[in-house]
Amino acid sequence: MLGSHLSISGGMINALDEAERLRMDCVQVFTKNQRRWSAPPLKDSDVADWHARLDTLGWDVLSDFRTVSHNSYLINMASPDPESRKKSLTLQRDEIERCATLSIPLLVSHPGAHLGKSLARGKPHSLGEPPSKDEQAGLDRIIKALDQLHEETAGYEVVTCLETTTGSGSNLGYDFGHLARIRDGVREPERVGFCFDTCHVTAAGYDMSSAAGAESVLASFDDLCGLERLLVVHLNDSIGALGSRLDRHAHIGEGCCGDSCFEVILNHPKLTNRPMILETAKEEDENGRNWDERNIERLQGFVRDRS
Repeated sequence: MLGSHLSISGGMINALDEAERLRMDCVQVFTKNQRRWSAPPLKDSDVADWHARLDTLGWDVLSDFRTVSHNSYLINMASPDPESRKKSLTLQRDEIERCATLSIPLLVSHPGAHLGKSLARGKPHSLGEPPSKDEQAGLDRIIKALDQLHEETAGYEVVTCLETTTGSGSNLGYDFGHLARIRDGVREPERVGFCFDTCHVTAAGYDMSSAAGAESVLASFDDLCGLERLLVVHLNDSIGALGSRLDRHAHIGEGCCGDSCFEVILNHPKLTNRPMILETAKEEDENGRNWDERNIERLQGFVRDRS
């Protein structure tokens, strides 16, 4: 299922209309302004319009996972500061509640930054190593935060999908082992899944530029986290080189990920029926064509005939 992160400007239903216009199979949205700590509650009319539009599209969202939300960039569940942590948990709970109201089953969430000692800019991470003291403390705070949120939203079907990161600054989640430690540590692991971002993984240092390399990276993820819990894929090429820790997305085929990265993911037997979301720039190409359409066409070219 190929789709994109689309704007909710003018009303959430507009994202669904645009997804239909561009013939997408799935969509990712923000359910509020992602750069504000608070937002007015969802209007009953907007919620009703959203559900009605899903019905006309024929999207069985709870079983097909066609709708995805991304949480606010302000949230840091790993923060050591009590006030920041409290604000982050309040906002994350609001994100979960909004998803439940809109029947959005998957909430992509950045794990967080521990805000302690971090690598110098430009220095690559050593992948597969045990977390540092500051990293482990941050991972423990994320586990505690998720346990609290799960308790406060008992009975909700929304799954938090922890996203792979580039590891810039003190951000956690650049190593697959970080994600595994979080899910293994929470009391309700069934409420935690994962989001695999191709740009982030490449910039973190996982080489998927060859078919063998891409297969090896996915095998490593499977061993540590389980591909059955990889519920969302972000398909973005990377402006940053391998291991650069630079979080800058490029259009498909115009970055450093390599064609094999996308080809192996799109054809992997354990990743069928996953929402695969573009987060590339919303602009037109030199011929005035929508870049989402062009990127999806490029991705479709990597899909092998399974008939």
